[in-house]
Order: sequence, then C-alpha cells, then structure tokens
Amino acid sequence: MNELCFESACEIARVVRDGEMSALEVVEMHLERIEAVNPSLNAVVTLAAERAVEEARTADARQAKGAPLGPLHGVPVTIKDSIETAGILTTGGTLGLARHVPERDATVVARLRKAGAIVLGKTNTPELTLGGESDNLLFGRTSNPYRLDRTPGGSSGGAAAIIAAGGAALDLGSDVGGSIREPAHYCGIAGIKPTSGRVPGTGHIPSSYGALDTFAQIGPMARRVEDIELALGIVSGVDWQDASVVPMPLGDSGSVAFGDLRVATYTDNGLIAPTPEIESAVNDAAAAVASAGARVSRALPEAIPDAVALIPRLRAAEGGAPVRSALARAGTERPGPLLRYALDFPTPPPGSLLSDLMSELERVRARMLAFMRDFDAIVCPISSWCAPEHGFFPEDVYRAWSHAMAYNLTGWPGVTVRAGAGRDGLPIGVQVVARPWREDVAFALARRIEAALGGYSAPPDLAA
Repeated sequence: MNELCFESACEIARVVRDGEMSALEVVEMHLERIEAVNPSLNAVVTLAAERAVEEARTADARQAKGAPLGPLHGVPVTIKDSIETAGILTTGGTLGLARHVPERDATVVARLRKAGAIVLGKTNTPELTLGGESDNLLFGRTSNPYRLDRTPGGSSGGAAAIIAAGGAALDLGSDVGGSIREPAHYCGIAGIKPTSGRVPGTGHIPSSYGALDTFAQIGPMARRVEDIELALGIVSGVDWQDASVVPMPLGDSGSVAFGDLRVATYTDNGLIAPTPEIESAVNDAAAAVASAGARVSRALPEAIPDAVALIPRLRAAEGGAPVRSALARAGTERPGPLLRYALDFPTPPPGSLLSDLMSELERVRARMLAFMRDFDAIVCPISSWCAPEHGFFPEDVYRAWSHAMAYNLTGWPGVTVRAGAGRDGLPIGVQVVARPWREDVAFALARRIEAALGGYSAPPDLAA
C-alpha cells in the first residue's frame, strides 16, 4: 500500500510536477487501491479505468513537452454520481437514469479537468441525493472505511468513503442539508459547503430542489483543508448558465489575521445535544483557534430552532412536487424506499401558504445574520453522533440533522475538519461556519484546527 494514496492532493500534484512519479504511475496506484478496497466499501459505482489511464499518458506527454501544467496536473479524482461527466455513466442513483451517459461535463467537472485532474470514476449517492445514507436501488449501499458496519452518510457518502480509504485524492459533493459536511465528519476528511451562489450547479442531478434551491451548493471534499481550498478556487465562479452564481472574489486564508477574529462556539444548538466525545472535540477545536489569537466566546444564534422548523414546513407546502418532477424527468417509475420522507406529504395547501413561508424564511435569515454582526465565525458540531450503523433513520430527520441544516438555510459557508476520534475509533469532525463569502476565514480556522488536532488519519485496513 503506497503512502502517497493517503497524502494531500497538493502533495500528489507536487510529486507529479517535480517528476518524482509520473501521472500514469499515480493513476495506476489509485486504481489498484480502488480494486483492493471497493469490494468492501462499494463507494465507486462506475469505474473509468481505461479512460483514466489514457488521460494520464496524455498528461505525461504534455509534461515531457514542457507544456503549462494545471494546479491539479495528474491528480486522480472521483466525482459524485449526481454530477454529470461526459462519456461516463451518471445516474443520480435513480433507476430512470441507469443508462444515462452525458455528452458534456458539469461545469465543475470541466474546471477540475482543465486544471489537470484525472477522473477515475463515480461515487455512490442516495437517490437524487435525498438521504442520509448512500444507498439506492441501482448500486446498493456504501460502507464506512473505519467500520464496515457503519454508514459513511449521505448524500456524498461514496465520495467521503473512497477519499478516506485512499482511492481518490479529491471528489466533488453536493450539500442541501449537510450532504458534504456530515459524510466528511463520519469519514474523518475535510469538506466545504460554500456560500450559496459561489459554485455553479450546472449539470447536477436533480437540477432543482424547488423552494430549497438556495440551500444547495456543490463543494470539494478531500483529506486536507489545503486541498479543498485549492479546489474551491478552481470550481467557483460564473459560468453564464447558473443564474444564481455571484462573481464574488475568493479570499486567501493565508491573509486572515487571527487576532482580528471573533469566534462563537456552542455544542447544544437548542434542538439536540451532541455526545460527550463530540462536545469535547468541539471544545478542543475552539481552544485551538483561541490559542492562535482569536477571541472565542460561548454564543448561540437564538433563531436556529425557528430556522430548522421552517425546512419541513417548506417541503410540506410543496407537497413533494420537486421530487416528483425530478423523478419524472429522470424517467423513474419506481423510487427507492429512502425517498419516502421526501414524497409522503398530503395534498399541498394553497399557494398563498408557500408565499407566506418564503417571507418567514427571509425574516429568519435576517435574524440569523444579525447574530453574525458580532462574530466572524462559529465553531460547532456538524452532527450529534459519529457514524451510525447502516439503516439508521432518525424519527425526526430535521432535528437530527439540524446542526448542518441551519446553515443551509442561511447559505453561509461551512467547513468540516477532523478534530479527533471516539473511543471506538470512529472519526469526529467539527464544523467551522463563517460569514457569507468569507470562506477564507473558515479555511484559516479549519487549518488551525487541523494543525493542532491532527486532521485526517488513515483508517485501519478495512477491518469489519
């Protein structure tokens, strides 16, 4: 098992750029790693090995000729199966798209490939990305590399699992209710949900979440914070197709002055408390940023319970219509059982109620934003527990996932970074949330936590 499979994407790019290994050698090494671990994990559901090898040879030939090299030259990546890849099967985990091979890359994939990344294949997701476990009728379920009897979460669970297991250096996930950050926590890696409007969603399945559209963002996942910061700079920005994207500059985390930062921290969000181990990890992370000069104080946005309570009300007011429309567009006549919570609604109420709810949403967002007048960032849990057993489905999904969902509602950027492990060896991640458009602050704080507490640590060799 080559240790390079567990290095950062930045280090892998350096190794190829400096000629210590060829892109072909690096790609073949990662394909061998996938071959070794994927039978246990079921994280990579479509492999594009022959194409990846050919692209690696082309990359090496370009380098030999002295051509300019992108920042991810020769870096092997995987892509969540809800994000379209030209010439590679993309299903969104739904039966109607079982043979869907896109003609074009999603904007974010095209940008990664232009930067030199080589796509190895696609990673598992729940159907239409709507679930807390990466399981669907097409490919089955994915397991967590730290404990095979545990889930890597959803909806970017396949991505998190294969990155943690050393099969890919980077992946792109999507997050409408914690779907990047929670799997990153469960699998001990780094991931970011960027500010709403930072990254184009062009080429994502589904193309719309209805009233929750502004809650969703595509973002990178990797083993180290430096990798997701690099990748975010590559994939963000206007593509003249997704009208929600704002041409907002991305700051440099290296320019953030810790002495100027005011950081709030909490563990119980007013809806659900974390386990003692997670509470301890959050406290350790807060202490780490305080030791670097940030002014840290205990504070909680009081509007969180009202914010989270709005989400199921918005879904109910739509009566499951966006999900039914997405299934119809895909041609899926038999959705999987994990979609029941997104479809089982009574007849939608009058449209005036949805209008009233949207007005209430803006009032709650304003109350949340007022909290950030006094703070630059928040260090808090991303989940109340470590990776649960397969099949876990909480009775109240909105309360259970409220640590993540509250910040989908605001649209603020949130980074998950590993801050320790529980007694059973399962990883513990913490969430760093920043003001809108201040990913640089979130990255700076997450890098400090990573440096102080160790960050990513490779899993045992997939013991059950």
